[in-house]
Amino acid sequence: MARTITAETRPRALGRGPDGGANRWVVLVVLCVSLLLVALDSTVLHVAVPSLTEDLRPSSTQLLWIVDAYPLICASLLILFGTLGDRVGRRRVLLLGYALFGIASAVAALATAPMVLIGARALLGVGGAMIMPATLSLLRAVFPDRRERATAIGIWTAVAAVGAATGPVLGGFLVENYWWGSVFLINIPLMALILPIGRWLLPESRGATDGPWDVLGALMAAAGVLGAVLGVKRLGAGAEPLAPATLGPLLLGALLIVLFVRRQKRRAHPLIDMRLFARAAFTTSVGCIVLGMLALVGLELIAVQYLQLILGLSPLETGLRLLPLTFAAMAAGATGSYTLNRLGPRRMVGWGFVLTAAAVLLLVLMGQHDRPVLLTVGFVLLGFGLQTTLFSAYESMLSEAPPESAGGAAAIGETSYQLGAGMGIALLGSVMNAAYAPGLARLPGVPAPAARAAANSLGEAYQVADRLGGTAGETLHHAARHAFVHGLHVTLFVSAGLLLLGALMALRLPRVMECAPAQDLNPDREPERKCGQDLPKVPATREPSAPPAAVSPGP
Repeated sequence: MARTITAETRPRALGRGPDGGANRWVVLVVLCVSLLLVALDSTVLHVAVPSLTEDLRPSSTQLLWIVDAYPLICASLLILFGTLGDRVGRRRVLLLGYALFGIASAVAALATAPMVLIGARALLGVGGAMIMPATLSLLRAVFPDRRERATAIGIWTAVAAVGAATGPVLGGFLVENYWWGSVFLINIPLMALILPIGRWLLPESRGATDGPWDVLGALMAAAGVLGAVLGVKRLGAGAEPLAPATLGPLLLGALLIVLFVRRQKRRAHPLIDMRLFARAAFTTSVGCIVLGMLALVGLELIAVQYLQLILGLSPLETGLRLLPLTFAAMAAGATGSYTLNRLGPRRMVGWGFVLTAAAVLLLVLMGQHDRPVLLTVGFVLLGFGLQTTLFSAYESMLSEAPPESAGGAAAIGETSYQLGAGMGIALLGSVMNAAYAPGLARLPGVPAPAARAAANSLGEAYQVADRLGGTAGETLHHAARHAFVHGLHVTLFVSAGLLLLGALMALRLPRVMECAPAQDLNPDREPERKCGQDLPKVPATREPSAPPAAVSPGP
């Protein structure tokens, strides 16, 4: 029999309150700090790459693995540790993730060789994979009331946005004043503090405990996601789609994922109940997360290049220009619960996509000259719209899953997040390159080899133009800028089309926010009651000795 221990059933674990949930908001703070560290570590290394390259002298391949080992390992192990937490205890997996994250951070900070740093980054990925789904599934258990859970998820998603945005700023400050290893040292005192606090405050929570844990299935899922993410990342880095190093991992990953799904459908006690995907709201929410991240990561990457290479802003000025996007995302997360209760999932996700598409089309007005007001308005609309979409999609996905499957559902959501980010870089980067390269063909006075080299990227085009000098260099420099802006506009139009496709997908979501958590896996279940409506009166026909039962949401 499946069992889930939540805030209501373990009062002593949550701060000794008589109602068992008095300190659930303190638990939320602990979970948000956990997520903040993981989000910080995903971006804090970026500004330290030049410094560690000078110190450790890694090869190009080693440098690629130093950067990619963390997200690759983390993405591939989310399903494994998310479902393991459902079996052995989500709090136990989370605390182990804290410890491993702290140890790996110390090893990374003191690394003296590239391979040691790669290994430490891989261990950080393992720790992150333990932490991320556990925080979201514990949040599901601690906040059984959907209205409060929506508020908690809004705060949770806002913290994720803050962590990702402040990572480069904090990393830049530490590298400038200390050394590159200090970007990892910040994790150690925080983990040393949060580990005992988490052990004392966090409740233990488990899902289904019947039957053995499917070790082979978990490994198949990990290998399948690893292959898929690795192939997508190689595509995003500009590798040939049909190259064995790109196509091989993609095909192997897809095959293993298909075999994993078939295995789960046949097992009596699966890691992930595939009947979840029969629910239109669950499947649609996962698809919206992928599309939202696809648009966000791809656009951010191109926006950074535009701000630095076209407008000539410094890295610090670029970060400041992107801050309105972060603040708007925080505002969307903070107000998400109220908006969801008023609009319902369908309209909130749909209009979030439409608002984001409108922001993207507004940014088409960007040219070769700085228009700070236009950029600020566009980034504010972009951040608010996308965060509104992601918040509502996460909340709907988690609420559709029964409590005993919260770990698996959280792992699916986080895996979709990682896949969407990788696909965004690959897809929108490919669109950008396809629109940019033709603008540099057959330039008068520019040698063909130089034009082909300049077609790789705008940064390389500037280097080639400087080497050529004279009229040919000026011609190449001018053409490259025009070609990049043209490619940017084409990419924005494609992104807007994908976002409008997401708005159409949102029509499959429920109209209203259902307050009662899902307790069954019936895909045809009708919407229950909108949040804010009164509960129906409980019939007074129960036996006096009967245990308290859940109130039925309908007749």
